[in-house]
Amino acid sequence: MASVKPRIVLVTRPTEYEAVLERHGTRGQAAFFLSTRGQCIDGLEARHAAFTQAMRGVAAAIPADLRRTRVTRRDLERFVFEPADVVLVVGQDGLVANTAKYLDGQSVIGVNPDRGQYDGVLVRHSPERAGRLLAAVLAGRAELEVRTMVRAELDDGQHLLALNEIFVGHRGHQSARYRLTCGKETERHSSSGAIFATGTGATGWARSISRERRAPVELPKPSEKRVAFFVREAFPSVATGTELTQGVVDAPAQVEIVSEMSENGVLFGDGIESDAIELPFGVRARIGVAAVVLNLVH
Repeated sequence: MASVKPRIVLVTRPTEYEAVLERHGTRGQAAFFLSTRGQCIDGLEARHAAFTQAMRGVAAAIPADLRRTRVTRRDLERFVFEPADVVLVVGQDGLVANTAKYLDGQSVIGVNPDRGQYDGVLVRHSPERAGRLLAAVLAGRAELEVRTMVRAELDDGQHLLALNEIFVGHRGHQSARYRLTCGKETERHSSSGAIFATGTGATGWARSISRERRAPVELPKPSEKRVAFFVREAFPSVATGTELTQGVVDAPAQVEIVSEMSENGVLFGDGIESDAIELPFGVRARIGVAAVVLNLVH
């Protein structure tokens, strides 16, 4: 039986222009709303036009005999990726992170539609390079950058993956109470939550937290099988401590958190609060390096 040809999956998110049109109905209404607040719709239109042009170039680079589909960020959790898919993410760096948690080893090409808007840490390629990179992936000769991911597993079997970091805390950003264990050390905390970051996440939220510490930890590199953790604003009391508030764990070691939150305890990855896992009182989460990695086309 002939093998099934790879499918090309284009991942995007609505532009700012599309978002305001969805909210206000027409361009005129959107322009009026923005003008009453001292803003102009022209910049949104220009960025939308740049994105549309980039998408045309990327779409034209896909061979006509290959299957293709397009999925938006809001539909990723319902989309089923196939093992042989080649994923083209067109947008900002965060969209690659949003996509990575739903993959299982598929190659990802990050395309930057507007270098004036996006840094390009993960979406480093121009639309003009999409065809050449896609051909290299399909021929099995693409250079891949393997990036470590972080995984949380609850004692009820639920699990969560993230490329940048996993947050553990209170859904309403109230004080989060839990017991944290790392190696032979354990401590009860009342804090603003804790984050567990990979080397990819070390350029973002984790870096900001680390820079504010008196003794910052050495953050992992993107390919290293290590995860750094930081407890945010730990509160000292007769029942809670502030000593075990940061560190780095190497695979296969994990950090363990046991929730002491009677309600609204959650874990979520890469800032996607809508895709959170509940963490009620007594539930145990173990967090560390994931077996799954992101294969990013270099």
